[in-house]
Amino acid sequence: MPAWATKDGKVVCFFQDAAKFKARYATFGFNPPAQLDEGDFWPTSFAMLELTPEVEEQIVTLVKRAVS
Repeated sequence: MPAWATKDGKVVCFFQDAAKFKARYATFGFNPPAQLDEGDFWPTSFAMLELTPEVEEQIVTLVKRAVS
Protein backbone atom coordinates (compact mmCIF):
# COMPACT_ATOMS: atom_id res chain seq x y z
CA MET A 1 0.00 0.00 0.00
CA PRO A 2 1.22 3.51 -0.65
CA ALA A 3 2.77 5.51 2.16
CA TRP A 4 4.37 8.94 2.29
CA ALA A 5 7.49 9.86 4.21
CA THR A 6 9.36 12.95 5.32
CA LYS A 7 12.73 13.88 3.83
CA ASP A 8 14.45 11.87 6.56
CA GLY A 9 12.47 8.73 5.65
CA LYS A 10 9.92 8.67 8.48
CA VAL A 11 6.55 7.43 7.20
CA VAL A 12 3.94 10.04 8.05
CA CYS A 13 0.78 8.78 6.36
CA PHE A 14 -0.54 5.74 4.53
CA PHE A 15 -3.46 4.45 2.47
CA GLN A 16 -5.09 1.02 2.78
CA ASP A 17 -7.34 -0.05 -0.08
CA ALA A 18 -10.73 -1.49 0.90
CA ALA A 19 -10.74 -4.14 -1.84
CA LYS A 20 -7.31 -5.51 -0.99
CA PHE A 21 -8.27 -6.02 2.66
CA LYS A 22 -11.90 -6.98 1.90
CA ALA A 23 -13.06 -4.11 4.08
CA ARG A 24 -16.12 -1.90 3.91
CA TYR A 25 -14.04 1.23 3.46
CA ALA A 26 -10.54 2.39 2.57
CA THR A 27 -8.40 3.86 5.33
CA PHE A 28 -6.19 6.93 5.22
CA GLY A 29 -4.07 7.15 8.33
CA PHE A 30 -1.16 8.80 10.07
CA ASN A 31 1.83 7.37 11.94
CA PRO A 32 3.43 8.83 15.10
CA PRO A 33 5.80 11.22 13.23
CA ALA A 34 2.73 13.15 11.96
CA GLN A 35 2.32 16.50 13.70
CA LEU A 36 -1.42 16.17 14.35
CA ASP A 37 -1.45 16.16 18.14
CA GLU A 38 -4.36 18.02 19.70
CA GLY A 39 -4.19 17.70 23.46
CA ASP A 40 -4.68 14.18 24.80
CA PHE A 41 -6.98 12.79 22.08
CA TRP A 42 -7.00 13.03 18.25
CA PRO A 43 -7.79 10.82 15.22
CA THR A 44 -4.97 8.88 13.56
CA SER A 45 -6.97 7.36 10.69
CA PHE A 46 -10.04 8.08 8.62
CA ALA A 47 -12.51 5.84 6.80
CA MET A 48 -13.04 6.76 3.15
CA LEU A 49 -15.82 5.52 0.88
CA GLU A 50 -14.97 7.73 -2.10
CA LEU A 51 -12.21 10.18 -3.01
CA THR A 52 -14.25 13.26 -3.80
CA PRO A 53 -12.75 16.73 -4.33
CA GLU A 54 -13.87 17.66 -0.82
CA VAL A 55 -12.19 14.61 0.72
CA GLU A 56 -9.04 15.26 -1.31
CA GLU A 57 -8.94 18.83 0.00
CA GLN A 58 -9.23 17.58 3.61
CA ILE A 59 -6.44 15.05 3.03
CA VAL A 60 -4.15 17.71 1.55
CA THR A 61 -4.77 19.95 4.56
CA LEU A 62 -4.03 17.13 7.02
CA VAL A 63 -0.88 16.02 5.19
CA LYS A 64 0.49 19.56 5.10
CA ARG A 65 -0.17 19.84 8.82
CA ALA A 66 1.33 16.42 9.51
CA VAL A 67 4.67 17.30 7.94
CA SER A 68 4.93 20.82 9.37
